[in-house]
Amino acid sequence: MNIHTRIVGDVHILDISGKIILGQGTMVVRNSIKDLLHSGVRKIVLNLAEVNYIDSSGVGELVSSFTAVAKDGGHLRLLNLAARVKEILAITKLLTVFQVFDNEQAAVSFP
Repeated sequence: MNIHTRIVGDVHILDISGKIILGQGTMVVRNSIKDLLHSGVRKIVLNLAEVNYIDSSGVGELVSSFTAVAKDGGHLRLLNLAARVKEILAITKLLTVFQVFDNEQAAVSFP
């Protein structure tokens, strides 16, 4: 799994590719979010277009990241969910928790 970070305005977009699974995958996401929060970043978008698989630990990491960002007064949004990832989030009812976007411009438009 790889993460490439880019900045659009004051929003940090994490382009994630590969699998978010127990072990290295969840650790990379956790550490990336933690580093951004420690740097004072409060607007984060996870671009999951290239994530082809997520297991229960990966789903848990998304929830944990969402909670950590919200606790620090920030916002975490999801962008470009692959069909399988969207299906898993729908089954777990997490699509009602996350703000999910199919368009990057809309995802980075924070009020």
